[in-house]
Amino acid sequence: MPFTATGIEGLIVVEPRVFADDRGYFYESYNAEKFKAGGITADFIQDNQAFSHYGTVRGLHYQAPPFAQAKLVRVVQGKVLDVAVDLRPASATYLRVFSIVLSAENHKQLFVPRGFAHGYSVLSESAIFCYKVDNVYSKASEGGIFLDDTQLNIDWQVPEADRIISEKDLHLPALGQHVPAH
Repeated sequence: MPFTATGIEGLIVVEPRVFADDRGYFYESYNAEKFKAGGITADFIQDNQAFSHYGTVRGLHYQAPPFAQAKLVRVVQGKVLDVAVDLRPASATYLRVFSIVLSAENHKQLFVPRGFAHGYSVLSESAIFCYKVDNVYSKASEGGIFLDDTQLNIDWQVPEADRIISEKDLHLPALGQHVPAH
């Protein structure tokens, strides 16, 4: 199971070994021992799943300390553009954006450490997005950055006219309007 560095400390692409035959396929999506050997030591406590239609953009969201969350994200149906933004002020890659296509076909996963904003856009007709987290959710620690922040310049790969965005996400502040506490 290869664990590939992204150039941003702690942000890791995971490519499980897939065993396919005429019946279908099998793969381990998570194995604590193998992940630890690959540099991922988060103690995951909860699994979440979201279904979305084409054009949906979710994010950019984060949880501030002490409720910051590391995530292991993957897609079990469809295809998404997954985006992570380094919000750790002391990091050499502060505010660097990383994006990757995750799909049911490529089986890739992304480990997003604590201290990142995260979001994704649905590129297929629909998608089922699954993720593990290592900390509980706290409404009081919830934060976000406007998805079209000009400092980040993210190409969500969905035309603006086709985007489906929640009211909450449409009104998230730009980076200059707040400083995330990470």
